[in-house]
Amino acid sequence: MEYPLLKLAAIDIGSNAVRCQISAVLHYGDRYRLKRVEYVRYPLRLGEDVFATGRISAPREEKFVKFLHALKLLMEVHDVAHYLVCATSAMRTATNAAEIVARVQKELNMPIQVIDGQAEAGYINRVIEHLLEDNKHYLHIDVGGGSTEFNIYHDRRKVASQSFEVGSIRRMQQEESGLSSEALNGTWQRMEEWVKENGRKYHVTRAIGTGGNINKLYSLSQTSLDKPVTRRRMTTVLDKLTSMTMDERVNVAMLNPDRADVIVPAGHIYLSAMEWANISQMIVPDIGLKDGMLQTLFEQHFDEISPLNNVSEHVPLASIPSRTNGME
Repeated sequence: MEYPLLKLAAIDIGSNAVRCQISAVLHYGDRYRLKRVEYVRYPLRLGEDVFATGRISAPREEKFVKFLHALKLLMEVHDVAHYLVCATSAMRTATNAAEIVARVQKELNMPIQVIDGQAEAGYINRVIEHLLEDNKHYLHIDVGGGSTEFNIYHDRRKVASQSFEVGSIRRMQQEESGLSSEALNGTWQRMEEWVKENGRKYHVTRAIGTGGNINKLYSLSQTSLDKPVTRRRMTTVLDKLTSMTMDERVNVAMLNPDRADVIVPAGHIYLSAMEWANISQMIVPDIGLKDGMLQTLFEQHFDEISPLNNVSEHVPLASIPSRTNGME
């Protein structure tokens, strides 16, 4: 017997990969929960083109359109009721982004929102805020392929945020191109100053890390998940990965090739931020931009989702996705 479920989808177009998550809205009693029913990730690496040439190349554009077409068909098969597509650092930097967005709209009838760092942080904030404890002060670090977002939460409220054009792919390309240490260190220095100043100002004592690379570092560092990981333990794992060749990272550490080359530069950003803020432990929930997008869709269409007419306009989900995100 087919059990009807309302489904929502989020497509996150990042600098390293494009991710699509389809989740079903579960409702039991007065509780709501999003359960992941499909997740697809493809390492398109728009950032490799954009951060080197300023544009998305024609071959990669073709792959991009084909992949979005595949995701559109997947959403149709799942009978997705509502979806949201957001693009981050690579697309907002690419000089031909507007043309590609227009092409996707024309050929696939799929609107793409190219969002800035503040909007990206805002989406993630929707799910991060449910993890915070009263009277605790946090530094949230989110490292993407093209940018790093910092948010500071003081007693459950976001009190400061800043986006820096430093990310795993961008940093890797800068180092490989032989860019001068002065050019490399300029943004790095500004990032360090911001974290130190605001970390002291708001007395941060805990870190929250989000992003694909920190999730992988966390799984390599921890024998038991859902517990904080120490900076010392992450440093040990990162040092080991740094000493490995690409071949060893893929075949011994069992990392995907598109993760094996960027995990080290990304890891250095996370660990440096923790050091600047004098934080020794990090919480690594398995959440990110796509989860904030799904939360937004849930809230926007709650009147349609809810069988009740007299409910509050803003209804938080009963549970935030765990590291398995409800998958069985």
